[in-house]
Amino acid sequence: MSALALSVLLSLVSAVAYAGGAILQERVAATTPGQRYAPLRRGAWWVAIALNGLGALLHVVALAYGPLSLVQPLGALTIVFALPMAALFVRRRAGATAWRGALMATVGLAGLLSLTSSSDSQTLADAERVMLALVTGGAVLGLMVAAHAAHRHPVVRSVLLACAAGAAFGIASVFTKTVAVDLDQNVAMVEQLPTLGAIAVLAAAGVLLSQASYRGAGLAAPLSTVTVVNPVVAAAVGLTLFGESFRHGATGTVLALGSGVVAACGLILLTTERIARETSTVTVAQGRPAAQGEPSEPSSAAPQDEPSAAAQQEREREREQPRPAVDGLSAVPSQQPVVAHRRTRPRQAGRHERMVS
Repeated sequence: MSALALSVLLSLVSAVAYAGGAILQERVAATTPGQRYAPLRRGAWWVAIALNGLGALLHVVALAYGPLSLVQPLGALTIVFALPMAALFVRRRAGATAWRGALMATVGLAGLLSLTSSSDSQTLADAERVMLALVTGGAVLGLMVAAHAAHRHPVVRSVLLACAAGAAFGIASVFTKTVAVDLDQNVAMVEQLPTLGAIAVLAAAGVLLSQASYRGAGLAAPLSTVTVVNPVVAAAVGLTLFGESFRHGATGTVLALGSGVVAACGLILLTTERIARETSTVTVAQGRPAAQGEPSEPSSAAPQDEPSAAAQQEREREREQPRPAVDGLSAVPSQQPVVAHRRTRPRQAGRHERMVS
């Protein structure tokens, strides 16, 4: 097997591993809503972490055998693999709108990454590393605050958390590349400890935020957001700090921008599809007008104990109708006719004797 074919195979297996980890994370988030960030007692969550680690390892090995312009776009297939795998293993079928959004995000991301050209191996100065870490930390915290403010809208909250997770993963990749370049230049490992610590913190934050993003928002929207934001952030840093550029000059730049727009439209489509689904679910739960040929159901929000106008009129008529009564007995409403029995008056003592006399 050639090195190019091996890199393609490793990239595909890496995408499948990432997809499997995302499916497990979404299922854990759906079954343990009380544990938002780290459900440590769930074995499925640890399996998801292992699958994500395997995907990252295979991705790094694929980069060793194949060019970046081939391996990075293949990583975008995680979205495409996740939807049929979810339908097969956990019976979570995606609608046509979700498929369109996922395909648009995948095609746009693949086009954007394939047009990015790498430059010579460069590293970051200490001041640049500190600035990048501070900016990333501030952006992640800002997105977390915005997600907390949007807690009444689960899909919006999920997308914001997924953006934060993708940014953390992307900057962690940038620092990983910096450490690799420094090691090639024989820089002492002791000098790399601050950068390694930043990588560990960003990777852990990305895992926890991605786990929280799956709560209440399904699979497609959070996974697509993380998958797109991660390499886009890394590519943006590469363009600004590492001297990278787009292929084919101005034409490549225009095509890259168009690919970014396609990917963004795919994410918007996935988000609006999930919002529309939640809105329809809430409408059905609260009650809605019955369609033609559909039996109408009472609204759960309407009061059930208030009598109708017809019932009130029937009660008024019953009150106005005279009811027969028997002496010594209260009148009891009944549909059977009440018969009043004749009561004989007691005989007065001495009346017959006075008449005889």
